Amino acid sequence: MAKNIGIIGCGNMGGAIIGGLASSKEFNSANIIIFDRNEDKIKNYVDKYKVKKMSSMNDVAENSDYIIIAVKPNAYNVVLNDIKNKINNTKTIITIAAGISIEDVENVIGKDKKIIRTMPNTPVLVGMGMSAICPNFNVSDFEKEFVLSIFRSFGECEIIEEKLFDSVIGISGSSPAYVYMFIEALADGAVLKGMPRKMAYKFASQAVKGAANMVIQTGIHPGELKDMVCSPGGTTIEAVCELENRGFRNSIISAVDKCVEKSIKMTKLK
Repeated sequence: MAKNIGIIGCGNMGGAIIGGLASSKEFNSANIIIFDRNEDKIKNYVDKYKVKKMSSMNDVAENSDYIIIAVKPNAYNVVLNDIKNKINNTKTIITIAAGISIEDVENVIGKDKKIIRTMPNTPVLVGMGMSAICPNFNVSDFEKEFVLSIFRSFGECEIIEEKLFDSVIGISGSSPAYVYMFIEALADGAVLKGMPRKMAYKFASQAVKGAANMVIQTGIHPGELKDMVCSPGGTTIEAVCELENRGFRNSIISAVDKCVEKSIKMTKLK
């Protein structure tokens, strides 16, 4: 029997998940159930993907086998308390919010419930997300694999220990922002030398995309790939030397460190 997937919250991330699932050959739109307080958002996804809309969060919880809570972290307590009476031991709760631990959810709906903590990033919007997955001890192997198939429908995913989630936020959850800044800076450098802005963004973006795929597809160490581009006395090593002089790598490492520290602090302040 097909499993119903419920999504509470149809913002950017919730909408991306709806689109990924509905566009995947693995899932039927008739088994995707959604709710959002914004009627226009619901109508948009129903019209576009032919998913089912519900009139309340409780309806989603009651009619779903897997329930993805795609709301802001500060709304989690409200949602969980609203639907907890509909959550039995056959349903699986999936969280996607920073700072919301498995224990936090267990404290509201019960330690005997099935909970999977996840952390996707915004490239799920274009089917190229990276997501971390961590199930609690109540989740079966089948349920874990089913959730992995959900997240693979809009990118890649890995099962990790929950203690690494703050690091995931630093290197994956927040890092698209660093990459966008890098692309913008590359384009600015080209515009400085006379290239039209639109063309500069295209060259910079494709270069970053291609370089990332080289790392993924070849399995070669990034440092070795960098060395392959740097001819002796050439243009690239000149640029690399300037980046080193400006503290490029140290800045990136420091940014990730600060991001992780902030994530830890936010968790402690709840």
